[in-house]
Amino acid sequence: MSGMHLSTIQLEKLQRVISSVLKGNTFYRGKLTLAGMHEESQIKSVDDYRRLPFTTKEELSNDQTANPPYGTNHTFTHDQYVRIHQTSGTTGAPLRWLDSAESWNWWAQCWKAVYDAAGVTSTDRIFFAFSFGPFIGFWSAYEGAAQIGALSIPGGGMTSLQRLSAILFNDISVLVCTPTYALHLAEVAEAEGIDIAQSSVRLTIHAGEPGASIPSTKQRIETAWGAKCYDHVGATEVGAWGFECQKQNGVHLNEGEFIFEVIDPATGSSANQGELVITNLGRLCMPVIRYRTGDHVKLYSGACECGRYFRRLDGGIIGRLDDALIVRGVNVYPSTIENIVRECPEVGEFAVDVYRRGALDEMEIRLETSTPEYSALGDEVSQAIRKALGLRVAAKIVDHGSLPRFELKARRFTDHRQDGKG
Repeated sequence: MSGMHLSTIQLEKLQRVISSVLKGNTFYRGKLTLAGMHEESQIKSVDDYRRLPFTTKEELSNDQTANPPYGTNHTFTHDQYVRIHQTSGTTGAPLRWLDSAESWNWWAQCWKAVYDAAGVTSTDRIFFAFSFGPFIGFWSAYEGAAQIGALSIPGGGMTSLQRLSAILFNDISVLVCTPTYALHLAEVAEAEGIDIAQSSVRLTIHAGEPGASIPSTKQRIETAWGAKCYDHVGATEVGAWGFECQKQNGVHLNEGEFIFEVIDPATGSSANQGELVITNLGRLCMPVIRYRTGDHVKLYSGACECGRYFRRLDGGIIGRLDDALIVRGVNVYPSTIENIVRECPEVGEFAVDVYRRGALDEMEIRLETSTPEYSALGDEVSQAIRKALGLRVAAKIVDHGSLPRFELKARRFTDHRQDGKG
């Protein structure tokens, strides 16, 4: 698909979205008419598209608060919706999102693209190590597996050991979960004497956090499982918008189903590195238009060897803009710290705390290790962080198993400067 052909397809799909929301979506009809947009024929080019107003998560949240329970961003009457999910709520109150049968099928098609890119086929057995609660998580991944004809085994309501047993018993070839949980399963397997590297799992697909695009975390997962590790990116309110191909040289943007921009978060102007902005093109029932995701990304230059024309992100999602910690004038992204820590094979889990003590910020990191006699570990991690970021960090060893484990999004970073405790 050429770039020119892609633009034509995107504009045609966008016009369909604009037509639908102007007719039946109170939230977007108000935003668009206020911006002078009264009919879809006004969108004839990318420049016309970029004159549309941005949408923010705060707007959507405020709309749902003012118009409970689901806000006014729905294009159809409620009897046409068949699914409801919600965001994880890690950055505020959860957003609740509705899908019609058509849009839920669109979700599944987007996940089919994820599977196709990783080389998953109908001969695979896919295990979903996920609780299947209201968070959309891997619900759509489960639906997408049916699109490729693969056998799906849900792992809800199981302990980690039970999930490992199910993986072995069913000869699972594809594991789908968060990167953190893949590492936790590996930790449990080691404790139980289970050699998962010799299992039938040939590849793992991850979402929910940036870990699978962090080089040292990806390497650790691949070593533990004896399998190729793939990153996927998406969001409850947006859709499954990105995937890693078998060349594994950046995360592809699914430009057949979404329009993407990267902007300077301060000015809103186009940039090569900055905040990712997305419009979904197949979710007419409850869309987002020019949605500021809050994700910090960098566009990859050059074509991919896989032959896809879709652009790529260098390193996937670098981090959340609101997750960046400014410590002594240095921007610190959690993914940067994780990459450094995961390069030390002796470290199991870890946690980072930032305090304000007197006039100075201080960062502390707690490290779990199965070899506590390795006394130099703290110093090695501290020196590696100082070399990479120019920051002094106090590192200490804590008892194995003393830090929390996570099935969904990990929360390893705590800024005590915001809670008055530091």
